[in-house]
Amino acid sequence: GCPGVLAVLGLEATAPGECELTRLLQDKLRYEMRLQYMKHYFPINYTVQVQYEEVLRPSNITRLVVEFSSETALRYLWFHVSSQAVLRIREVLPEKHPSWKYTQELCQLFDALGEEYSKYRQTDVEAVVADLVKLVHSAGAESRSKAVRPKALLDNCLKVMRMLYGVPCELGIR
Repeated sequence: GCPGVLAVLGLEATAPGECELTRLLQDKLRYEMRLQYMKHYFPINYTVQVQYEEVLRPSNITRLVVEFSSETALRYLWFHVSSQAVLRIREVLPEKHPSWKYTQELCQLFDALGEEYSKYRQTDVEAVVADLVKLVHSAGAESRSKAVRPKALLDNCLKVMRMLYGVPCELGIR
């Protein structure tokens, strides 16, 4: 896209690339796939350690919207939290694990989305969201303080994605 177009559109619009990628993600995050790769292929009740900031549920989003955040800022936050969650899951998988390739594919989609977001100027994202994003990336393993099931992380990822992109990207809720 041309530089400056986003500014003219008032940023709430999504880039065509974002919609394309969120559709692909929605497809990859189908219930059957989440169930198989994130639950059945893991030991019973298996959890990964994440930071509190890395758990983004629809309720958090609703609260942030009420407080002040633009959809753009929230999408940016969702992107960072979700891509981080996928990395957390990947960290625990050996390459031969049946879910490894699946998480790899999710990582690639998030990398591509990252390209879209790298076009945003930092000024487009409110300080509070920028701070949350910093928190997500700054803390080391020692501060991870929440045990979450891999499937729950991806369930949140999908639910929040549908809230933020559902209308502009016409994600039919299947």
